[in-house]
Amino acid sequence: MSFTEKDKILARVQKPTRYTGGELNSVKKNPAQVQVRFAFCFPDVYEIAMSHLGIKILYHILNKREDTYCERVFAPWTDMEMQMRERNMKLFALETGDEITHFDIVAFTLQYELSYSNVVNMLDLADIPIRTSERTENHPFVCAGGPCAYNPEPLAEIVDFFMMGEGEEIINEITDVYIQWKQNGKGERKKYLKEIAKIEGVYVPSFYDVEYNEDNTIKSFTPNNPNAKPIITKRIMRDFDEAYAPESIIVPFGEIIHDRVMLEIFRGCIRGCRFCQAGYVYRPVRERKVQTLVSLSEKLLSSSGYDEISLSSLSTSDYRGLKELTDALLELTQKEKIGLSLPSLRIDNFSLELMNKVQKVRKSGITFAPEAGTQRLRDVINKNITEENILDSVKMLFRGGWANVKLYFMIGLPTETMEDVEAIAHLAQKVLGVYFDIPKDERAKNINITVSTSSFVPKPFTPFQWEAQNTRDMLVEKQKRLKGAITSRKIRYNWHDSKTSYLEGVFARGDRRLGEVLIAAQKKGCKFDGWDEHFDFEKWMSIFKECGINPDFYNMRKREYSEILPWDHINVGVSKEFFIRESEKAKKAVTTANCREKCAGCGASVFNGGVCYE
Repeated sequence: MSFTEKDKILARVQKPTRYTGGELNSVKKNPAQVQVRFAFCFPDVYEIAMSHLGIKILYHILNKREDTYCERVFAPWTDMEMQMRERNMKLFALETGDEITHFDIVAFTLQYELSYSNVVNMLDLADIPIRTSERTENHPFVCAGGPCAYNPEPLAEIVDFFMMGEGEEIINEITDVYIQWKQNGKGERKKYLKEIAKIEGVYVPSFYDVEYNEDNTIKSFTPNNPNAKPIITKRIMRDFDEAYAPESIIVPFGEIIHDRVMLEIFRGCIRGCRFCQAGYVYRPVRERKVQTLVSLSEKLLSSSGYDEISLSSLSTSDYRGLKELTDALLELTQKEKIGLSLPSLRIDNFSLELMNKVQKVRKSGITFAPEAGTQRLRDVINKNITEENILDSVKMLFRGGWANVKLYFMIGLPTETMEDVEAIAHLAQKVLGVYFDIPKDERAKNINITVSTSSFVPKPFTPFQWEAQNTRDMLVEKQKRLKGAITSRKIRYNWHDSKTSYLEGVFARGDRRLGEVLIAAQKKGCKFDGWDEHFDFEKWMSIFKECGINPDFYNMRKREYSEILPWDHINVGVSKEFFIRESEKAKKAVTTANCREKCAGCGASVFNGGVCYE
């Protein structure tokens, strides 16, 4: 696409900086001087994509190679897509503006199930055949990774191969094999796929046959190629302190969701909340050293000009060197008037001293996640916090001058009753009571408490992967009941649409028969399903019906432990036996200690690193 033509289009769309490229620290290379052109695709808009830490890491890893040029490709917003289709323009990369149709590798990161329709739409925009079976040697290889790839089956007919786990090493390995395949004259696509199938963590769906029982459950899952492993094990960076971290990041022209330096302090989580997929698939916990993080933050701030650092992890307050790290960072940030934010703090090890250090100037809001209103249900989900922990923490906050508190809960959790739902309102009222118990001269003015609920979606590789999801009617009834139970005007209630949770549940635990549904949905205009203004639930329901698929089969039924699950051929290091034990403990509301208190024998020690060997 010529720059003149591009300029004409950009004058007609919202936020043209989504499509211009050329930002500070973006990489420019001569495509004619590399052997591999790699399109890193994020199936959402620029503002969300550029906030993602994974793209920052892998983009720079690939571009450190002289033989490879990695460019970014994001989903164009509907106004831009309309302009492109009117002009028969194909999906292009930001760095060069070149169409990605004839790139070598087109890689998608799968962060959210409702982005799958965007994956299909982006392939269509790129004029790349949507089905892997229809691609020839003239088309790029389409691959995918990310947290949703741990159940790859809904995209098995669309994606040539998946990379399981952390990508820092595996992405270089598949690139090396591609170059070798190219130098040997390419030939049939299958030859390349057979070679990378030997790599630990690579899954090639076409190398496996699936048979189904009469009741639509899976009867068998069988490799049909000698290079295809019966079980595909995820990859991790065992020594996270030595793992690659970029010392410069791209600085967007326009505002993005997380417009700051993100400092990844560790991966994994010690806690074992039974609803949380990320807490299991990123095991074991592996930390970076304080000195490594301080040095990295100095370089990132210097190269980007940002005025804020955010610590990134699943549970920031579980970092063992947090006090030492924050002291060192505050010494750096206060001198330069740079902000420091600490998301993902735990209620049970919350430090007011730490918060006062970080927010000396302005007391911004803070979010706590009790997840459930009763102690019984918190024990079911293994949250391992008490009501006393919650009330003591908010008391410290209110005495410290905070006035804005958000309490995050889930509804639809296994074993939940209406009493559990109403208890959310009672707990919020107790939090408000703590505020009023503090003398006026010792508390901030104008208290603001927000109760926010999302609908629980059972996910693969959790102890709840066998559970039935609540029906939409049940979730709506629970939302109404909670709203009615909140009587104070000082408590505001926000909730998540149950319809999007329903569709998320279908694709989270779906099998490869859903590929035809995704392809049909794209033809009917489904895209940006995570955005309220574009999500059309009734259209999706009609597409399921036309394809002869009952979506309730995937999310509204309880599974037996003996059933073959669509993701049983993937190994995340945490054993199925452990998940079954945790599922049984959940039924009895029995908790499990965190990894540093007592090893529960989950199986993650097989990776020979991290918290298992501290």
